[in-house]
Amino acid sequence: MILDKLENLSLHTYISVNLKKGFKFLTNNDLSNMKVGRYDIEGDDVFALVSEYSSKEPQDCLLEAHHIYTDIQYIVSGRESIGYAILKNQAILTTYNPDKDIIFYSGETTPLILIAGMFAIFFPQDLHRPCMQIDGPEIVKKVVIKVKL
Repeated sequence: MILDKLENLSLHTYISVNLKKGFKFLTNNDLSNMKVGRYDIEGDDVFALVSEYSSKEPQDCLLEAHHIYTDIQYIVSGRESIGYAILKNQAILTTYNPDKDIIFYSGETTPLILIAGMFAIFFPQDLHRPCMQIDGPEIVKKVVIKVKL
């Protein structure tokens, strides 16, 4: 897991070519005016999911992981807490869904606070519980870049 500000992204582009493509999308687009939906960057290897939602109570957010994709979760506006844990021996809540590349777990997490201009990178070994409110619900606009490493 990596937590940082977009202004420092050059420190992380060495990880993979596809990750670099995801960061390029974040820096070369007017994200605040971008409509909700999917944006292909490099087909199914790198794509962006733009969403807007009201942050939720922690108990209403699921702890998830992915097998194929690494997430870059970037906050365009608003703030949210994302719970984080390293994949160990957490109890599996659902079977892996290969069509959505997602599996859900139960377990404790450490909260990460993200505000506008910050991103977190979650690799397949990183469990994350996104969309949690900090001190009450607020509208969040977020771009999640799905990256095959």
